[in-house]
Amino acid sequence: MLLCSHACCTAFVQQSPPKCCGHSKVIVRLLYSKITNVSQNIDPVNLPFSLLSPGLLINGRAHDPGRTISLTLLDNYNYWVILEPKQQRLYLNSTGRRLDRDPPNYITTIVVQVQCTNELVGTVILHEVRIVVRDKNDNTPRFQQPRYYVAVNELTPVGTTIFTGFSGNNGATDIDDGPNGHIEYSILYNPGDPESNGTVSVANTLSGYLTLAERLNYEERTRYLVIVQANDRAPYPPNRRTATTTLTVDVLDGDDLGPMFLPCILVNNTRDCNPLVYRAAIPEFTEPSKLNPLNVTPSIKAVDMDRNIQPPSDRPGILYYILVGQPATYPEYFSLNKTTAELRVLQPISRDLYQKFTLIIKAEQDNGHPLPAFADLIIEILDENNQAPYFEFATYQGYVSESSPVGTTISASANLTGPLGIIALDNDIEETKDPSVQITMDDYTTIFTLTPTGITRYLKLLKPVDREKQTSYTFTMVASDGVQQSDPVTVNIVVIDANDNTPTFAQVSYSVEVFTDMQPGETVLQLTAADADEGLNGLVTYEILAGAQGDFVISNRTGRITVAPGVTLIVGRSYALTVKAFDNAPEIQRRYISITTVYIEVLPPNNQSPPRFPLLTYSLEVSEAMRIGAILLNLQATDRENDPITYNIVSGDPQEIFNLTKTIGLLLLGKPLDRETTDQYRLIVTASDGFPGSTSTTTVNIVVTDVNDNDPEFDPTMFTNFTVREEAANLFVGQVTATDPDAGANGQVQYRIVNHPDLFVISTNGTIYTRVPLDRELRSQYDLVVEASDGAVYPRRTTLTVSVQVIDIDDNSPVFSKQTYIVNVPENSPVGTIFLTLTAVDADLFSNVTYRIMTESARQLFSLNPITGELAVLQTLDFEDLAAMGMGANITFQVEAVDQGGVTPPGVATVTVRITVRDMNDFSPVFTQDLYKGLVAPNAEKGTIITTVFAEDQDPPGTPASFVRYRVDHTRSPYSGSIFDVEELTGRVVTKVNLNEEPSLTFKLYVIAYDDGEPVKSNSSVVEITVLQPSRIPIFTQEEYKFPPVSENALPGTPVGTILAAAVNQTIYYSIVAGNELGHFKVNSATGVISVAKGLDYENVTSYVLRVQADSMLVVMSNLRVPSKSNTAKVFIEVKDENDNPPIFSRQLYIGGVTEDTKIFSSVLKIATDKDTGNYSSMAYRLIILPTAEGQDSFVIETYTGIIKSAIMFRNMRRSYFKFEVVATDDYGKGNSGKADVVVSVVNALDMQVVVSTVPPTLIEEKKEDLIRIMEQKVQDQIPGAKLIVESIGPKRDGSEVEDYSKSDMMVYAIDPLTNRAISSKELQGFLEGNKLDINKELKPYLGEEGRILDIRDPDVVASVKKAAQAVGYTEGALLALAIIIILCCIPAILIVMVTYKQRQAECAKTARIQMALPPGGKAAPAGAPTNLYAELGDSSISSQHDKQQQLLRPSLLRPEELSMESGIDPGQDYYSQDYYNYDQGYDYPPYGSRRRLIPPMYDEYGEMIMEDDSYYYGGPEAGRKKRIKLVVDRENETSSTGEESTTETQRPRLSNINSHSSINGNIYLAQNGTIVRTRRLPHPNNLKVGSPCRLGKQFKKLDKLGVTHEEPPPTISLKTFGSKTNIAKALIDRNSSCVSDEQETSVDNHKDSRETLESHSDHTLSDEEELWMGPWNNLHIPMTKL
Repeated sequence: MLLCSHACCTAFVQQSPPKCCGHSKVIVRLLYSKITNVSQNIDPVNLPFSLLSPGLLINGRAHDPGRTISLTLLDNYNYWVILEPKQQRLYLNSTGRRLDRDPPNYITTIVVQVQCTNELVGTVILHEVRIVVRDKNDNTPRFQQPRYYVAVNELTPVGTTIFTGFSGNNGATDIDDGPNGHIEYSILYNPGDPESNGTVSVANTLSGYLTLAERLNYEERTRYLVIVQANDRAPYPPNRRTATTTLTVDVLDGDDLGPMFLPCILVNNTRDCNPLVYRAAIPEFTEPSKLNPLNVTPSIKAVDMDRNIQPPSDRPGILYYILVGQPATYPEYFSLNKTTAELRVLQPISRDLYQKFTLIIKAEQDNGHPLPAFADLIIEILDENNQAPYFEFATYQGYVSESSPVGTTISASANLTGPLGIIALDNDIEETKDPSVQITMDDYTTIFTLTPTGITRYLKLLKPVDREKQTSYTFTMVASDGVQQSDPVTVNIVVIDANDNTPTFAQVSYSVEVFTDMQPGETVLQLTAADADEGLNGLVTYEILAGAQGDFVISNRTGRITVAPGVTLIVGRSYALTVKAFDNAPEIQRRYISITTVYIEVLPPNNQSPPRFPLLTYSLEVSEAMRIGAILLNLQATDRENDPITYNIVSGDPQEIFNLTKTIGLLLLGKPLDRETTDQYRLIVTASDGFPGSTSTTTVNIVVTDVNDNDPEFDPTMFTNFTVREEAANLFVGQVTATDPDAGANGQVQYRIVNHPDLFVISTNGTIYTRVPLDRELRSQYDLVVEASDGAVYPRRTTLTVSVQVIDIDDNSPVFSKQTYIVNVPENSPVGTIFLTLTAVDADLFSNVTYRIMTESARQLFSLNPITGELAVLQTLDFEDLAAMGMGANITFQVEAVDQGGVTPPGVATVTVRITVRDMNDFSPVFTQDLYKGLVAPNAEKGTIITTVFAEDQDPPGTPASFVRYRVDHTRSPYSGSIFDVEELTGRVVTKVNLNEEPSLTFKLYVIAYDDGEPVKSNSSVVEITVLQPSRIPIFTQEEYKFPPVSENALPGTPVGTILAAAVNQTIYYSIVAGNELGHFKVNSATGVISVAKGLDYENVTSYVLRVQADSMLVVMSNLRVPSKSNTAKVFIEVKDENDNPPIFSRQLYIGGVTEDTKIFSSVLKIATDKDTGNYSSMAYRLIILPTAEGQDSFVIETYTGIIKSAIMFRNMRRSYFKFEVVATDDYGKGNSGKADVVVSVVNALDMQVVVSTVPPTLIEEKKEDLIRIMEQKVQDQIPGAKLIVESIGPKRDGSEVEDYSKSDMMVYAIDPLTNRAISSKELQGFLEGNKLDINKELKPYLGEEGRILDIRDPDVVASVKKAAQAVGYTEGALLALAIIIILCCIPAILIVMVTYKQRQAECAKTARIQMALPPGGKAAPAGAPTNLYAELGDSSISSQHDKQQQLLRPSLLRPEELSMESGIDPGQDYYSQDYYNYDQGYDYPPYGSRRRLIPPMYDEYGEMIMEDDSYYYGGPEAGRKKRIKLVVDRENETSSTGEESTTETQRPRLSNINSHSSINGNIYLAQNGTIVRTRRLPHPNNLKVGSPCRLGKQFKKLDKLGVTHEEPPPTISLKTFGSKTNIAKALIDRNSSCVSDEQETSVDNHKDSRETLESHSDHTLSDEEELWMGPWNNLHIPMTKL
């Protein structure tokens, strides 16, 4: 629509003169805020652009022809308007863009000027056209935060407003105008979290305030995700636009649950815990001090189920109580600390009184909201084992079938229905628990066994039983608890019969004669078939199978054959009856039947006579325990005519106790006997055959013997309640009486106290006394169990319980309930506040306890009620005043409790009361500023530090009340608190999220400072945080800077690189904010140049990552910083390595070892390391080592690996060592160098020990380093610095060729760093064996639970002792035979010997002259003396050698270590030319070293050893030539029983007592390892010098000379000499007895100025024992036996 402000805007006639109106305003309202883009190449007339005005109605013609006016647009902002002059139309120019009323364009109006120029007169008129852009709902609401967060306590009531975070500009915004930009909120259904949909509701749709719609429960759900929708309020609802966000509602834990005891085992996935039982056990009569605090399993602990209450200071504490318990006297014995749950016992407990305490403990909160939890506490009282075990019954009766298999349980009844249970109890153990006693049987242990455990034990069958062999088994059992034994009990096992026997007749056939006058029913024959079984199994039934012809019948029970009824026997007839006998067992169990034949012959009648008894009188003893039916006596009489006999008892049995079979005369027991009623019987028995006058009589005397069948019985009328006074022994308590009607020992009654034998004693007449003084306070009443038993072997027992009441006397002092009372008292407590009640209890029945404070200073502060023991505040306590007075927060004083009614003097108890005055937080924290300010970048990252707040608390330092912490006040700053936070401990204000805020906004963050005092006090301050304009924040040109590497040798100030940041009209300040903690770099704050601040070290730090920041100088000057993404950058700096470190060896001395049979080029050691990198750490190694005489090096080293390898053979060089240097040069030999010493010692099997272990060799190889480290540590505990070396690892061998690969042998030896030689194998064995247990413990993590060291032993000995001994005898015999042959048959040989003898005399004379020419005491030769003694003697060969050795030192100047370092020879070590141990040929490796012979060396005047060159052994060019070497001989070492292992080289004297080993033929010894040793005795005291005094193996000296004949050349040993290279070889000193006697040799003594005559030979002769242990031949300490 076009609006004109003047009349000239009305319609004009086109023909009128051209005229322009004056100023006018045209307003065009656009109904669209955005115009669709169209092409720019369209004719303006046909522009499809939006038409703003159909016509301006300006008079005049603006187009040709006939133009009168011209129209032009002025002030056309951004050319939004296009003028079409012809039709005076205005169009909107939206080509390539959009017209947007909303931010960021904000085009709400477009104002242009239409200039109208009158072409005729030239006047100009301006028309203003205002285009108003009307809003369209084209923008969706947008939330300012991607997510919103609110924390709500679970105890918040429903309906409470919980979120106001959408207020202000923090919620959703819509840049549209009017209703299109108005926001209203609602809750959307969240399908991903359905439970959250009803949690909150919108209280106000415009403000977005949310209220709680349903109750929260932290334990069920801790977080809800609520979808909040924001929509605009466009008038037409379908056009409304929406946006959503997620509101995270975190549920905070509230105090709605109580404590729970731990550990908690949930019930079926619920939150409820299973009932918990705590357990403890304490021994009876144990002092509380030894038990407290009690160990409870598991430890008593309860935690609040509300585990996440914030802040932690709001979390309630837990208090513990004992609620109830059984027995009710538990408070006298136990207390529970209510804060620590520490359980304490108050006094010793007797298990006789209490076996168990069952307590219910309660845990509740201390904040007035108890919510208690409960648990059971069971305390068991353990017995001190003061009572013997006992059986439940005195006797046990068991049954077992003889057919039972092995393993059958013995039954308790004859019908075998239930097992026989044997119960042994121990009063020391509860009856419900297995007493764990051991039950032993005295007999039949091979037939029966008893189950070993359980309250009830059962007897089981170990082997089958046979009732026919033994009907019962009786034995005794004893129960033992390991300390005491029970009384024995009797066990009787009855074997029940099984039908395993067949009835058997005594004869195969019977012959009987009968008479014709026999009447029917008269007995013909009594048959008996014996069946060993019992009962029906043994009850025999008889039957005639054939032959009776109806004339005879048989009783099926008795087997009696009689004449059949109605039968008359006929003379002359004969019968053969077949009779069968079988038992009456069930058909399936019945055994085979027996058959017999009875032959009967009928005879005419015979004369009659009466029956006759065998005896007129019978006497027998019958036990009263005899079973009914038992056969007592056979009274069968005989009748000549075999008439049937009838038996009767005519008198003596009025009660009919006995039965007499009428027909066979067996006397049976019919009723039970009772000796106590009738002890004897006299029976008159008759036998009659039925004829008149045919009756006989006999007398049977029966004596009833006693069995122990009566228990002792106590007098029921006697008094059983006794009293006795405490504190006295041997007091009469009372008397009991028991009787037993049995006879003899069975009726003798004995008494015993069962349950308190240590306290009471009972006499033989039943009088009870106290054994020891009783204490009523420990126990006031005893129920004594008195046992009465008879004197039988297996006695019967009866018990009676009597009550003994202990009468009290006042003999106790009060006892406080605690040893120390500790209580906290809040300061400022009102006067009169009772904070503690002291309790002192006198154990006596009647007491009068009063209390008083003993400490005077405490009486000024506290009052104590003398009767009740209530301790109260007497004056107000102030924590700070007490500290100022020097009393501190802890006040300790003594309280006394007096029993005024007690004994004289009165009973007194004291206790310590320790009161801690608790600071009650007098002061609140105070901020140093009321207002803090900070700046933050609009896009600051999460965690950006803005500023720091600080508050101080004036409470005493170190107390909880002085400890200040910080938090955000979310109530006062809901939105600020969601994007900013304050660190709890430091007070640093940081961003909580990544910011995206508008510049120049200011946020107010309210911060609370609070302490940990009681009560908690707090204060608050406000922090104003301003979002800085982006133009004020510099921007780095790069996010990351990477500079060229900087040399680690760069000097301080060396530039590293430049960082650059830009900002508009700002001075930039650069700083390093992180990564420069060591201060190695600095940055120029103005230029951004980073340079080195102090020296770098590549070996410590190889690279740096610095974080730099650029700030506006204005911001820096205001003491503020604004870290953001743009004004911080990372700087990566790499340090370039320089060769500034020489090689660093892992140690300065490397110790290694080689064996005598080590092969050439075997690896010995691995060397070194370097701190540099790259080529600078690449080593080149070389050795500084003296070569051998042949120019060979003893060892070589691999140039680039550092592995030292052997270069020669080391045969016959045991106990020598090589010391040399290794040089390492980095950069492949071009750079810095370092060196270290290396010592390699030569060893053999004599120096080694075999470590036998239970694991395979592969595992030992894998864990070798750990194994060696552990064992080496044990050796180093004895010899510091010792090195343990593994020689070999292999399968275990037991002295044979059998190899066990499940175990392993590891051969090791150790080098002593002081002597550079192997430690004695015995010492090494002692070190390892003594620590074997500790070594095995440390090896478990590496070798497993079963892995351990079994043994540490010497290597196997191959040589046989007998073989060696025989070799000695055979050798001497052969020499003797050879000598005889030479004397008798070889005269020319004798002449040769004589010539040789003369030559040797000359050599001895020459040697004596050498000795005489030596200066005394090792001093220089006198002036004018020949410089070459050998030349003087005419020995040019020796002279020429001597010329080459002029530079050798005298012996007195030699140091012991020089030999070790330069020659490698052990000072004091014997020199060998051949193997000195015998061993059987064929072994590749002698287990105890190689065989050698000991050769005595020769010395010249300078202490040099003259040796024969054996270089020919290796093919040397100078074979046979004699040379010297420098030698230091340690004679003390040779004569010491401990050898070099007992003395360090620096402590050994030099060349002293050289002659001490000159010897002649001595004794022969046999060593334990098979070595044959021959010693030499000391000759004349002035012998010159001594070599080795012993000869080993089969090499023996001849009796007529001291020389040595070589059997084979020895190997070479590398030595260092001055001036030439030599080999050690044998030195021949050809001496004999005449030489020694004629030419007296002298000794060089380094400690005297002149020669002295040595002591006589007898003074220096060693005894046999000294030879064995003091001689140098035994420096290996090998046990020897003299042959």
